[in-house]
Amino acid sequence: MNQPFCKHLRSKEMYVVERPEDVLEREEDNTVSACHFWCNRTLTVAGPDDRPAGRNICNASRRCFES
Repeated sequence: MNQPFCKHLRSKEMYVVERPEDVLEREEDNTVSACHFWCNRTLTVAGPDDRPAGRNICNASRRCFES
């Protein structure tokens, strides 16, 4: 089962598909991916906690996570 992703996680591909969830479910490994992720709170590739933004790592285990 897929973990919920943070509502602030963004990808360029999210703006060209019908549902942002489709992009996150389709990507197998965010470390080797054509899909570039960023945090919409910081507008950088790192979240407010200075850790990288990504499909598998922007989850409830992070203090900046919001569903």
